[in-house]
Amino acid sequence: MHDHRKLGRELGLFDSDPLIGAGLPYWLPDGAVLRHTLEEYIRGVERQAGYRHVYSPVLGKRELYEISGHWSHYSEDMFPPMDLGGEQVVLRPSLCPHHALIYRSRAHSYRELPLRIAELGGMYRAELSGVLGGLTRVRAIQLNDAHIFCTLDQAVDEARAALELIRLAYRALGIRPARYRLSLPGEGGKYVAAPEMWQRAGALLTEVLDRSGLAYESVAGEAAFYGPKIDVQVADSAGRESTLSTVQIDFHQPERFDLHYIGPDSARHRVVMVHRSILGSMERAVAHLIEQHGGAFPAWLAPTQLVVLPISEAELPQAAELVRRCGAAGLRAELSGPELGSLGARVRAARLVPYQAVIGAREAAADQVALRLRDGRRLPARPAAEVLARVGALVDAHRAELWDTDDTDDAA
Repeated sequence: MHDHRKLGRELGLFDSDPLIGAGLPYWLPDGAVLRHTLEEYIRGVERQAGYRHVYSPVLGKRELYEISGHWSHYSEDMFPPMDLGGEQVVLRPSLCPHHALIYRSRAHSYRELPLRIAELGGMYRAELSGVLGGLTRVRAIQLNDAHIFCTLDQAVDEARAALELIRLAYRALGIRPARYRLSLPGEGGKYVAAPEMWQRAGALLTEVLDRSGLAYESVAGEAAFYGPKIDVQVADSAGRESTLSTVQIDFHQPERFDLHYIGPDSARHRVVMVHRSILGSMERAVAHLIEQHGGAFPAWLAPTQLVVLPISEAELPQAAELVRRCGAAGLRAELSGPELGSLGARVRAARLVPYQAVIGAREAAADQVALRLRDGRRLPARPAAEVLARVGALVDAHRAELWDTDDTDDAA
């Protein structure tokens, strides 16, 4: 079992400081590489799926969140307003009001729909000190968020497509969902009072789950204040569940912001808003990946993908050249020279690195490397160019496998 708070600090991925504040971790260089790689991967997945990326500010006027409903239903989790020039400005607790305004900024025809808007954006929540911990509960959140503006007839297919993107990302990251949950409203006044809206959105999400062939549980009291949602639950090393990914169908905010499109009849029609987050917050996603993989991340995600191990000082020039060639090929490589200890000690120190390229006198003379895989397998010496090409292809394909053939020898 792995605790991401302990392991993340041991691996130099993130840390915190009381002068910055509780729930506000900072990312160290290797953690920043991991996060950046994850962000670029998810942007690429979204681009291929037809999303267009935007940027929006992390601040908004209090009036914006009064219109969206956050102020009346969610203000206890928001930071207090700041008075600026006679206006009250708030750190946003969510990106959806900003995306609603982006959609509303110009007229849209039915021919443009579905319109998919995505952003990796910051948001802030006033979590109490007692619930803060590592990367799983923080006050500054970088969210992988998106909103699809579509017709009612398109909503189910768009939500199903979002679930498929989640499945694709989980496969590349080696994430295993614990369960799927249909989160419905509970008792109390924290939910928007619109029974017909809740019934219609809940029925559509049920259809999404049924048509996707997924087993799920319906749970009251876990919905967003404005509508039901599909939550993809993951479990940590202690078996505690948390929500990583979500899909929602929202009729509330399109109504509040008067979002519409011009239909084939030249009349105005209310648009439907599908919220979806493939990986949720970068913080929680990385916390889960640390615990699930114990720091042995998939090769495409690992902060260091290949470590070069010259057996003696005589091979240092060839080893340094191989590191340079890795960089030119887009691979993240480091040199671990004999000054750091015996070959065995250096191999053990690099046990979490996916690939270890050993260079002895024979390999140096022939421009070859003897590759060791993280799982203990060893490959016969082969041309360095071939090794880099094959490793690069696996990384570029976001493959979970370390090698694509069985031409390995057993570990000694």
